[in-house]
Amino acid sequence: MAIERVAVLGGGLMGSGIAESVARAGLSVIVRDVDGTAIGAAHERIATSLGHAVERGKVSEAEAAEIHARIDYTAELHEIVEADLVVEAVPENAELKAGILAQVAGVVSTDALIASNTSSIPIAQLAAGLPRPERVLGLHFFSPVPVMSLVEIVVALDTSAETVATAQGFAERVGKRAIVTKDRSGFIVNMLLVPYLMAAVRMYEEGFATAEDIDEGMKLGCGHPMGPLTLADFIGLDVLYAIGDSLYEEFKQTEYAPPPLIKRMVASGRIGRKAGRGFYEYERERAAASA
Repeated sequence: MAIERVAVLGGGLMGSGIAESVARAGLSVIVRDVDGTAIGAAHERIATSLGHAVERGKVSEAEAAEIHARIDYTAELHEIVEADLVVEAVPENAELKAGILAQVAGVVSTDALIASNTSSIPIAQLAAGLPRPERVLGLHFFSPVPVMSLVEIVVALDTSAETVATAQGFAERVGKRAIVTKDRSGFIVNMLLVPYLMAAVRMYEEGFATAEDIDEGMKLGCGHPMGPLTLADFIGLDVLYAIGDSLYEEFKQTEYAPPPLIKRMVASGRIGRKAGRGFYEYERERAAASA
């Protein structure tokens, strides 16, 4: 099966990035979000990202215009009816995701693939009760999607070999390197990454070292491009909390459990770079984003 028309549900940071990457590959894509305000924000995110690509010489202004012309926007779920592949990219909430996927299954054709961009929730949990579960899988992209080359293909118990092969072909077509993982919470990357990030948060929470020294230690001592607390801010502490909570729920191992500090920071709105503050302050980035 060839993927020619893609629908992305959710126009946030991840959804808009997925849509841009799909459009860059020459495919038609429709972004569905809840209302005009959300749609306008998605349009602006993609326009800004393409503008940065033009500034860096990655695409010409004409190419950027052609890419954006391949993207349609809608608040109506029925307008995704012709999609060959639907990628759900709404917030990391199992009930929300499962409800949306159930709606999608009632709109698209029985041959359309249905994928979730979840970073931690088992696909079998989201696909429970959907018709033709063999066409359901995980497609976990990494942020920022237009830059990051990896996608995890998550194979649930009922996902067919044909679905996996189609997903691999799609990932290659949009310029991504696909790795295949079984359907366990966290998959490959987050199952390895989250304990490391949580350990860094605990170290900081206990006053063992400053945030700056923890990050410098891992950058200069291990050659990491950014330290763990900077990375946590980049991911978003709300997202990291949800991932850690999902991993702990599945495995009941303490290294996955979010430390109390993260819960307090999320409750206080200190969720990282996108909010202007987390373990660090990002006032300049927030001011630039709102300008």
